[in-house]
Amino acid sequence: MLTVLAVEARKLNRSLAALLAVAAPSLIALFTFFNVLRVGEPGQWEMWLQSATAIWAFFMLPMSVTALTALTAHMEHGPKSWDHLRALPVPRWTLYVAKAICVLGVVAVMSLAVLVMTWAAVRLAVIVNPEVEPTGPVEFARHARVLAMMFAASFLMVAVQLWTALRYASFVPGLVVGIGGTFFAVVATGAKQGVFLPWQMPVNMLSSEAWRLTTALGLGGGVGLLALVALTVHLSRREVL
Repeated sequence: MLTVLAVEARKLNRSLAALLAVAAPSLIALFTFFNVLRVGEPGQWEMWLQSATAIWAFFMLPMSVTALTALTAHMEHGPKSWDHLRALPVPRWTLYVAKAICVLGVVAVMSLAVLVMTWAAVRLAVIVNPEVEPTGPVEFARHARVLAMMFAASFLMVAVQLWTALRYASFVPGLVVGIGGTFFAVVATGAKQGVFLPWQMPVNMLSSEAWRLTTALGLGGGVGLLALVALTVHLSRREVL
């Protein structure tokens, strides 16, 4: 299993995954940098960090997962290497578990990068214009906890996207599912039923309603892990992808 995982990590490193992992948090940081300068007066650290976290959960996280899962699957679909991989003397399930672990690992790194890059963007804005120095404490631990909960709540979304991307050789179905899911998550943010939508579950980690937070975290994390197991079992038993 460790060998398969190491090989999968090397393949991701040679793809555009590293660029994606840097680009998405960087865009949020860039937006924050110019927004701090645009306001032109001191804000609160809480406001800037929470704003970046919300942007990540609302849009960047779902779209990053869509792109990352499509990229991960296309590494095998593109050169039609599934037959070769499935003929290797390793259990088939390890191939899919390794891909899921790598995708989740990249998402975890991106989540942490959102917090670090946002802080750096605000500090850079202060260097450019000292008058915008934020006030209040920098609660890294609290925001890191929220991002960790968002990461856990995204498991079901990752499972759905990865399952679709691996199941179909074309990248179109995965993109349609991801774009559609993100669209309905954004337009149905205030709907009670939205808490059951995988693409909206990370956003609910910002909710002040305890039932939404616990429901989204339980479904996203718990059902997400079960979905990843189901993904592995289903695809491992298929003779043709």
